[in-house]
Amino acid sequence: MPRLARELPIHHSHAWRRAVLFVLLCVALAVLAGSETTHAALIQLLDEVEPVMASQPVRGATLFVLFAAVSAMVAFVSIAAVVPVAVYAWGPFSCIVLLWVGWILGGIVAYSLGRFFGRPVIKWLTPDSDALQELERRVRRDTPFGLVFLSQLALPSEIPGYVLGLVRYPPRLFLLSLSLAELPYTVATVWLGESFVQGRSGLVLSVGTAVAALSLITFYALRRQLSAGK
Repeated sequence: MPRLARELPIHHSHAWRRAVLFVLLCVALAVLAGSETTHAALIQLLDEVEPVMASQPVRGATLFVLFAAVSAMVAFVSIAAVVPVAVYAWGPFSCIVLLWVGWILGGIVAYSLGRFFGRPVIKWLTPDSDALQELERRVRRDTPFGLVFLSQLALPSEIPGYVLGLVRYPPRLFLLSLSLAELPYTVATVWLGESFVQGRSGLVLSVGTAVAALSLITFYALRRQLSAGK
């Protein structure tokens, strides 16, 4: 049965580097959240922005979803800076729904680009062509769902979407694995934003560490699955 090979498109050192950098970012955010001066300035800024977003809720929500979709397709675009504003304006539940929809939409577009337009467009959108080519050699249409799901949990989100489109992985299975894989990261991202807005530095650090741990655990779980199936 075709399956992913043992080697992953990013080395384990890259996974650790990403996790450590994320934790360091959360440490910086925790320090800022714990500073009374910084937190007061943040709340003042959000108080000024919130009426603008409230006066145009449809446009604001649409832009947020579109920005989230782009961040799921292009590695260097991040929506993290916008999440605290969205949480402050719409509340955590609405923000989770909008962010989740945006990331799913971005994944669908990435899959569609890979499926219908192929490598030229993908190479233009992402600089990590080696990772794309490596993963493409390991994935097939009948790759087990569990391995695809783990790959979407463990790898940068833009890579599996493009590659699964290229190999024409079944759309319904792709959408299911994408939706499930994005949900925990969506909840954690909004939780981080809410904790930062509330000035809860300890929670910022705890959630950030949990996200980094999830990323590493799923990465090594994927490697173990591949090794066992070799």
